[in-house]
Amino acid sequence: MIAFPAGIKVLIATKPVDFRRGADGLAALVREQLGHNPFSGTLFIFRSKRANRLKLLAWDGSGLVLLWKRLEDGKFLWPPISDGVMRLSASQLAALVDGMDWSRLLARDVTPPTATS
Repeated sequence: MIAFPAGIKVLIATKPVDFRRGADGLAALVREQLGHNPFSGTLFIFRSKRANRLKLLAWDGSGLVLLWKRLEDGKFLWPPISDGVMRLSASQLAALVDGMDWSRLLARDVTPPTATS
């Protein structure tokens, strides 16, 4: 299990990518095709054509980090294939990486209680 900070910005590239790409190739894809800065601290998720593998790319302040995961049984649940990106929350990301149905997790707006005298 991998823990992700609650405030992390997470973007999924919804179109499958060539999984022979390494960190530099994915960073170029982020910059050129997705129009984002790969060195911004945002976590980028990429899917394989078979939907059973994913790659996570992030800048940690000193270098690019590339994480690769393959499910041994089953497939990751992905958003519909389209051009562009989709944003996820940290809890949705954790569910996706664990192979769970992340789409069932919804962000809630919580208003803090006010102090009354």
